[in-house]
Amino acid sequence: MIKSIEGQRVPNVIFRTREDHSWVNRSSDDIFAGKSVIVFSLPGAFTPTCSSSHVPRYNQLQPLFAARGIDEIICVSVNDAFVMNEWKSAQGADRVTFLPDGNGEFTAGMGLLVDKNELGFGKRSWRYSMLVRDGVIEKMFIEKEQPGDPFSVSDADTMLAHLDPHASRPLDVTVFSRPGCVFCARAKGMLTDAGIEFEELVLNRDYTDRTLRAVADRTSYPQVFVNGHHIGGADEVAGWLGRGKTEAA
Repeated sequence: MIKSIEGQRVPNVIFRTREDHSWVNRSSDDIFAGKSVIVFSLPGAFTPTCSSSHVPRYNQLQPLFAARGIDEIICVSVNDAFVMNEWKSAQGADRVTFLPDGNGEFTAGMGLLVDKNELGFGKRSWRYSMLVRDGVIEKMFIEKEQPGDPFSVSDADTMLAHLDPHASRPLDVTVFSRPGCVFCARAKGMLTDAGIEFEELVLNRDYTDRTLRAVADRTSYPQVFVNGHHIGGADEVAGWLGRGKTEAA
């Protein structure tokens, strides 16, 4: 039966990692001693929920965690160092440390090593997150024991709410742009100057004009969306920023 071990120390193990094409051993003390660390663990690298939701949101919210005293965010999975490094690169998650638990020793010590034989995975980690201060587990969020791959409490937003119930979330901003577009450069520059992170989708690389017509009913560039709302082009972005809309569209 899966249970919380809040108040206990993290398992004392050695993680076999790869840095600059060399093996580097990192102990639990190396990782946790004297630091405030968030760990989230999941069933496997490159798997759907882990790649589409779990990792990206922790990576996005890392500055908010850092502002609240968190020194490092760590993703643990029962995968080897080569797989974890390739997954980190594919995710573009440069704000998260990917820690391989290839033999499952850390996960077993947490009491969260489970059978995923029905998927051909063998032994893997149950999905959970935890807040660790100086090697002691202060808080755990463990997904319910039910079939499949539940994902409802180990997410980044739940952990942030635990640390600071009144924390404001960052804006989710997407810019549909076109290569060589001066208006796109202007809109992106204004967002950058305002300290607003955004994801850029480039015409004929990430989408075609059909997609732009489908989502915005527009054929001009750029087209900017914030938190599910269509803002518009560069002039509209300037007006939106001028109205002080820096928390919600």
